[in-house]
Amino acid sequence: MKRLWAFIAPLMLFSQSLYAADGSVAETVNNFMLPISNLISTIIFVGIPMDWLFAGAPDLPLIVIWLFGGAVFFSFYMGFPNIRGFMQSIRIVKGTYDDPNDPGEVTHFQALTAAVSGTVGLGNIAGVAIAVSVGGPGATFWMILAGLFGMTSKFVECTLGLKYREIDENGVVSGGPMHYLSKGLANIGLPNLGKVLAVIAAVFCIGGAYGAGAMFQVNQSATQFTNEIVALTGGDASFFLGKSWLFGVVFALIVGLVIVGGIRKITHVTEFLVPIMAFIYIAASMVIIISHIDMLPSAFGHIISGAFTAEGAQGGVIGVLIQGLRRATFSNEAGLGSASIAHSAAKTKEPVSEGLVALLEPFIDTVVICTITALVIILTGSIDPSAAGTAAGIALTSKAFSTVIDWFPYVLTIAVILFAFSTSITWFYYGQRSFLWLFGNNAKADFLFKMSYLSILVIGSAMSLGSVMDLADALLLAMGFPNIIGLFLLRKEVRGMLDSYFSRIKSGEIKPYKGS
Repeated sequence: MKRLWAFIAPLMLFSQSLYAADGSVAETVNNFMLPISNLISTIIFVGIPMDWLFAGAPDLPLIVIWLFGGAVFFSFYMGFPNIRGFMQSIRIVKGTYDDPNDPGEVTHFQALTAAVSGTVGLGNIAGVAIAVSVGGPGATFWMILAGLFGMTSKFVECTLGLKYREIDENGVVSGGPMHYLSKGLANIGLPNLGKVLAVIAAVFCIGGAYGAGAMFQVNQSATQFTNEIVALTGGDASFFLGKSWLFGVVFALIVGLVIVGGIRKITHVTEFLVPIMAFIYIAASMVIIISHIDMLPSAFGHIISGAFTAEGAQGGVIGVLIQGLRRATFSNEAGLGSASIAHSAAKTKEPVSEGLVALLEPFIDTVVICTITALVIILTGSIDPSAAGTAAGIALTSKAFSTVIDWFPYVLTIAVILFAFSTSITWFYYGQRSFLWLFGNNAKADFLFKMSYLSILVIGSAMSLGSVMDLADALLLAMGFPNIIGLFLLRKEVRGMLDSYFSRIKSGEIKPYKGS
């Protein structure tokens, strides 16, 4: 309790001083963060001019081509493990091969739920709403395609993450891109490049934790919660109007209670929350879809035709592609290396087995949940191109649900908070591992990161959606630059391990654990 109070007390003082600086916390925060958000976003989303292809087409961000192109390349090079390894991944998650004596900290299922909790978050709810508002129904097609190919990127990085992980004398695991980039590239004679890429990856991962893991999650959950509380407590006369930062303070304190316990505590929470929140959200979505079942063929028709139209806002096909791929990558994180940090803690001696488990994440996250969200918005006629800014996101999804289930915004509020909470604690772990790798695994560094992360939660709750979205996108997707380079250079090693694994499965050398 003393350890917890050590960073809760400063957090409360921070929020109090933030409010004292100006009567409006939101205005203070936005005035400070907007220039920072714009600068980072401009640097990361350097684009290639595409108006030569379609008049008025926006620039195609290099990072979008980088990540999607890498996913397509790895899928072909690895022989489509996202298809031929799918059923084997199900068997592994079920615990068929679980050996409690294997090195690691958590089971395959726990590692999966921790990583899924980091990917299945408000990107699936608010992010999809933004994508279809800006790019139209066709953005859904590109999200699905990015998810299918992204399964292989996730496989490659998580296989490497487990192979190059480190386990200290206390059994605590450290893994992720900073480890496989530094050690893996050193093994093929590129130690200096490996160190540089590892440092860049760690820095970007910390930024991703702050932006996508903290700011975006708390911002959209605070928006949904505050909107519903304001409506219930007097509307424009409500005490809570414009005070979403109060939610941020409480949210940060609860996150602080969990992160003290490390990855074991985090996985215990996520393995409980992930199935519950997924069931609530999918069940409600199916009610909407079934109630509009006669419109379903037309909705899929709009998704497919809209993916290739040269008309519409944001430059037609290029704009739709950008929105779909950008939102899909933000949601499933394939190619960024982040999930390999959680999967590295799995109890196994087979790196490929955990890579196969990991490829389920983009399928669950993007192919299933993002598609369901998009269908809800399309079927209810809730797409609003004029709401691409602050009115988009979680508010638009909530509006879509309320057209059929008028009380569902209250249920969605609970689901959103669960999504945001599980994502935030998982991304704390990602950022913490990266921070400690850079600055040393010691108590001072650990305390500093905890304080900074919890403070960012308060700041994010008071920011406008536009600033948060741009900053979160930029900080998260930037991880793809060093990671894809490393995955490409280590591709032969992964392909060799994959072929060996399937060969040993076929020969019977790898057998189900007799105690399972």
